[in-house]
Amino acid sequence: MHTPADDPPAGGTGDRDLGRLADTVERLRREVERTRRAADDRALIELAKGVLMERLSCGPAQAAGQLASLAGKAGVPQLELAADVVNQAARDRISDVAQTESGASVWLRATENAALGASDTQAVARSLVEHALSPLGATAVAVWAAGPDSCLTLAGYAGFGPEEARRWHHVPPGVVTPATRAMVERRTIWHADTGLPSIGRQSSRGGRVTAPMITGGRVLGVLEICWPQALPPRPPRIERQIDALAELCAHTLDAPFAPLGQDGPALAEIVDLADALPDPALVLRAHTNAQGDLADFRIQHANERLTDGERLLLEAYPLVPGGLLLEAFPLAAGGLFARIEQVLATGEAFRAERMPLGLSSTGVADVSVTRHAECVLLVWRDHDEGARLAGILEHAQRLGRIGGFEENALTGEITWNAQLFSVYGMSPDDRPIPLERLRDHAHPDDEVPIGRFLRTVLHHRRFAATAFRLRRLDGVARHMRVVAEPVFGPDGQFMAIRGAYQDISSQHWTEVALSVTRDQLAHTEQQSAERNRLALQLQHAIMPPSHGTMESFGLHIAVRYRPAQKEHLVGGDWYDAVALPNDQILLSVGDVAGHGVEAATGMVVLRNALRGLATTGAGPAQLMAWLNMVAHHLANRLTATAVCGLYDPPSRMLRWARAGHLPPILLREEEGAELPMVRGPLLGAFTDARYEEGELQLQAKDTLLLYTDGLIERRDHNLRHAQDRLLDIARRTSATLDHRLDDLLTHCNSDTDDDTCLIGVHLS
Repeated sequence: MHTPADDPPAGGTGDRDLGRLADTVERLRREVERTRRAADDRALIELAKGVLMERLSCGPAQAAGQLASLAGKAGVPQLELAADVVNQAARDRISDVAQTESGASVWLRATENAALGASDTQAVARSLVEHALSPLGATAVAVWAAGPDSCLTLAGYAGFGPEEARRWHHVPPGVVTPATRAMVERRTIWHADTGLPSIGRQSSRGGRVTAPMITGGRVLGVLEICWPQALPPRPPRIERQIDALAELCAHTLDAPFAPLGQDGPALAEIVDLADALPDPALVLRAHTNAQGDLADFRIQHANERLTDGERLLLEAYPLVPGGLLLEAFPLAAGGLFARIEQVLATGEAFRAERMPLGLSSTGVADVSVTRHAECVLLVWRDHDEGARLAGILEHAQRLGRIGGFEENALTGEITWNAQLFSVYGMSPDDRPIPLERLRDHAHPDDEVPIGRFLRTVLHHRRFAATAFRLRRLDGVARHMRVVAEPVFGPDGQFMAIRGAYQDISSQHWTEVALSVTRDQLAHTEQQSAERNRLALQLQHAIMPPSHGTMESFGLHIAVRYRPAQKEHLVGGDWYDAVALPNDQILLSVGDVAGHGVEAATGMVVLRNALRGLATTGAGPAQLMAWLNMVAHHLANRLTATAVCGLYDPPSRMLRWARAGHLPPILLREEEGAELPMVRGPLLGAFTDARYEEGELQLQAKDTLLLYTDGLIERRDHNLRHAQDRLLDIARRTSATLDHRLDDLLTHCNSDTDDDTCLIGVHLS
């Protein structure tokens, strides 16, 4: 009778068979790996035997015996001795590494043999991880091929998943990655976790190094190696080995270009292209030194567009067979050579206008440099007199002007077109007038706008325009508009000033004729002026600009008020210093938002309300809370900042609170500091606001300063910078309190033209 207990466990036989199959696959994989490594070792030994055969003029058997004998005498494995023999013959970068790291040369030569025998770059990447990178502790590698315009293509990888490789198959131009940085900067870079995007960054945030693969000055690609852990900064041993690996990988990306001899088809195509151009052109090819580094560029061809002056530069040096660029054109050793080198290395084209150029007969030219296969095509267009005048005319048309000019900052030459001589009423034979002498030919009343215009163009070197009245040499006065702009070279060097004059006399007289229609606005403007005068009168009635002083309870109190210079900017700043019935001193300053009658009347409401509330004997925090209710409910919801202090003479204790205002300043024994920033929101901003109260024990000879922001505000600096400058001025200022306040008003160079209130309190 069959029972379930007689059956084998479910899946038992199948699991055992699957385990045996997995063990067999793993064993075969290890055997294949051992076989491949043994083949690489044999390849290195065979390479060493070949070197010995050439050096000793012997056969394979004698070379093998000699290698075995030398290894036995030296007491080293044949593989290590074979690597030394190859290093002595090769004298390459791997040989340089072997001089300091003898053990590294074995696996570097094994890697070299594997790379030479690899069918593609993908196989080279796998070989790098298996032979070279594992001893260094690295786990992944990417081999990038450089394309045109500094783009990168993933040519091979190992240690990354296929999905990751598909995502990073191509890096377009302009995307900054660790690999593109190494390509553009042409140096090996060690990266921490900088946040730059790159292949495998999500799975590996350890050490990463990128090394450019350079051959004959051209960056063929970038080798990117990743470690699972952070590396010490620039370890020299690993750095030398990585440079050797980058040089080793370079040949796998060196595309089989057509020969570039005199009869090479690729060179013929580039020569035909140069001859078809309407401008002078040179076809250049990299010239390397004995170490394989770029030393110069050989001139393969010069087209027939070179001018007589440019060919005179070549008479002292033969052009054919191809001479060297720096020998034929020594002036190219400046910025041009570096530009050509960059184009050759990265493939990214370079173009610039009005570039100083030693090859050009005029010294300045528009330049274009592009790479074609292994050659570089250099094209330039001279800036001669006709081209310069044509450029001036083009800018005159662009800016809508009549007379154009150009002042060369390098030579001092001034060029006018015929129309500009006519505008000035001058003959073309007369000497042009420099822009900096414009005041001499303008109406005296226009000196201020002309001075601002010249300062902007000549000093700050920015575009500017202004209108003025020109007094021509023939006595005729014309209304003019002048515009000018500086011109800079590709390296930022100031080259020239270009601009134009436009006669706008007809437009001016048209505006005068139409001014009659402005009478309709006169009534409104008059009302606005009356409102501004009313606000100013109201402000002066409450706080006269004259200096005020107060001597009471051992205090010397001085106040200063500086109103806005423009009537329409009359604001709502206030100050107050008054003795209360309880013998305490109320000190306050404030600033109502806005300008005009509304701000002035709001200032009166808050100032008088604070005086009345202070007679209750409440503390500064409570006074600020009540004043907030006044601003929110009783004064048309105005907003303001304020600071309020109550000083008790017997105890010399100051209690204070602030509502969004700058804190007071305490000066003690030639030191100055702001009081702590107690919390307190803007008046009128919230219905139920709470305010903190601070306390300060004053001492004899202390000075306290309360002020509004009109004292320090500037458009070109932040408020913190202005407060620091105020503290510096306050510390340096001495003598009497009145002198101190006057000095602060003089030296605190605010530029907002706002009201300013300042209170100084000095304890005797």
